[in-house]
Amino acid sequence: MKIALIGVGNLGFSIAQGIAGQNQFQVDQLTLTKRNVTGLADKFDSNKVKVTSSNIEAVQQSDVIILCVQPSQINNVLQEIKGVLLEGRHVIISTVTGRAIANIEEVIGKDKAVIRSMPNTAISVGQSMTCLSANEEGQDKLGLAQQIFNALGQSLIIEENMMQAATVICASGIAFWMRLIRATTQGAIQLGFDAPDAKNMATQACMGAASLLLNSDSHPEEEIDKVTTPRGCTISGLNEMEHEGMSSALIKGLMKSYDKISDIISDK
Repeated sequence: MKIALIGVGNLGFSIAQGIAGQNQFQVDQLTLTKRNVTGLADKFDSNKVKVTSSNIEAVQQSDVIILCVQPSQINNVLQEIKGVLLEGRHVIISTVTGRAIANIEEVIGKDKAVIRSMPNTAISVGQSMTCLSANEEGQDKLGLAQQIFNALGQSLIIEENMMQAATVICASGIAFWMRLIRATTQGAIQLGFDAPDAKNMATQACMGAASLLLNSDSHPEEEIDKVTTPRGCTISGLNEMEHEGMSSALIKGLMKSYDKISDIISDK
């Protein structure tokens, strides 16, 4: 499999790290594009990783094209590469926020396999939750996309009209969870722990909570009930957080992010 990754910004670099570091499927060549490629190749050990500032060259050398550019850049990039996209050979996987499959088809036509994806930056350590949807030509390529993204975490095929919500939960969600871990870390420091120990404790507690749910059929409230005792410290802390609006603030934040994506779409 030959993969081109167009636009190695933060997410693109995370995906490149994940692909280069996995061993579940064979990558014959991974071509990365960026305007300034200085030092980019030095960040990867594999001799299968190539770098170039030419998107056209990257497409010509690859079978799977992963687009990781900014929403304002995607039309220009598609116009640039559409002349070298080959029906039946190239699979286009877009990670671009707020850009529907129909927007891509308007530029390159409906005869190319197009898959819309929404991974997150945890893909660099093989822990992404990636949602996928495809156009008619791309339906039989969804298995290929799942092969790639399952090697880098988990994937879920959804209807495209749910992609905006998936973006908020999975992609923006990384930042939301980081803020919660940061707040827990700050609390641990205030309680007397050194910063490195506080961060490790907060991070492992978060990982433990997630693992309990991922490895069982439990509902979060079931696991909460196991650690809350009458008049205990846990229920006292939870109730204080809820009095201060913890759940409400999180839900409002999710909805605000969702609305912002609508703004991005309308500004295209």
